[in-house]
Amino acid sequence: MKKKLKTIDLFAGIGGIRLGFQRAAALEGVQSECVFTSEYDKYACQTYGKNFPKDTHDPFNDITKIKEDSIPPHDILLAGFPCQAFSIAGKRGGFEDTRGTLFFDVARIIKKHRPKAFLLENVKGLINHRSGKTLATILNVLKTDLGYQSTQFKVLNAKNFGVAQNRERIYIVGFLEGGGGFDFPSSTEVTSSIGDIIEEEPVSVKYYVSDVYLKSMKEHRARHEAKGNGFGYEIRSFDDVANAIVVGGMGRERNLVIDNRLKDFTPVTHIKGEVNREGIRRMTPVEWERLQGFPDDWTAGVSDGQRFKQLGNSVAVPAIEAISSRIIQELKNPSEFVDTTKLQLELSL
Repeated sequence: MKKKLKTIDLFAGIGGIRLGFQRAAALEGVQSECVFTSEYDKYACQTYGKNFPKDTHDPFNDITKIKEDSIPPHDILLAGFPCQAFSIAGKRGGFEDTRGTLFFDVARIIKKHRPKAFLLENVKGLINHRSGKTLATILNVLKTDLGYQSTQFKVLNAKNFGVAQNRERIYIVGFLEGGGGFDFPSSTEVTSSIGDIIEEEPVSVKYYVSDVYLKSMKEHRARHEAKGNGFGYEIRSFDDVANAIVVGGMGRERNLVIDNRLKDFTPVTHIKGEVNREGIRRMTPVEWERLQGFPDDWTAGVSDGQRFKQLGNSVAVPAIEAISSRIIQELKNPSEFVDTTKLQLELSL
C-alpha cells in the first residue's frame, strides 16, 4: 500500500468525514492528502476552509457541473450524499437509472477514477426508502456496474463510539480489490454522556429560553400528547445521551438541559417575556460540536444559526474514524471477499 493515501471529499459539509479519515490515517501510520473537495453551501465552505487552511483547491463548487476528468486521481472517495429517489426504468435498477440524482455524481466519479476504496454515509432511512429499492439500486450500481463486489453496508449508532448522541446512520464501504478482511466496527470502549459535553463555564443567557416560549412548548407538547403523539420538547438528563441533533428548531428543543449556573437573567436578545427561572436552556454550538466529536470552535466564525445547521448536517467524527481505520487496515493487507449483501438486505428490511 502507498505511504500516502489521496482522498476526495464530496458533499463535504464542514469536513467531518475527512477529519475522521485523517485521524484514522494518523493512527494507522499512513499519510493522507485531500486532493479535491466539493461543497455547495458557502457558509459550510467558510468553516471548511478555516479548518483546512493548507488546501490549495477551493471547496465551493457544484459537483453536478464538475467534469470527472477534472477531478485528480485518488485512492479513497469519501461522500455523505443525500438520500434521493431514483426513476427506475427497468427491474434491475442500474447506473443509468440513477442519472439526475446526486448519487449518480458519486457513481460517475468512481467509474472514471476507480479508487481503491470508498466510504459513503447517509441517513438510516435509506434502508427502507421506497421499500428498500433505493438502497438495492445503489448496491447494484456499486457492485455490478462499477465492479466493487466487496461493497458492504451497516447502520451504526454514534453513541457506541464515544459521543453522547443517539445518532444512527448507514455507512457503505467498498473495495476495488480485496475487502474480505473488512468488517464494520461495532463500538469502542469509550462511553460518554451529556454531562461530559456541557461547557465548563456558565454559558450566555441567550441560550436560556424565555418563560413565554417555555409555556408555548409545554402547551404544544400537551396537545400532541392528548392526540397520542410523542412530539414535543425534551429535557435531557446529564446522565443520558442526546437525541440526534438535526437541522431546525426541533433539533435544539429535543435536547434541552437544566443548567442552574446562570446568575444574571438580563436578556441580551429580544425575547417575549422574561428568561425562565427553571434553568432550562438550549445546548450551545460548542456542545453540539462535542456531540459530533469535533474540536471546540470548529464552526466558530459564522452565526449561531449557521453553526447549528452545519453541525446538524454533519457526521459523528469518531464513528467515521473507527470505520476508516478498518478500511486502511484492509488496504494494508487485502484479502478475498465473500459476498453476503443479499443476506444483509434481507436482515435489514
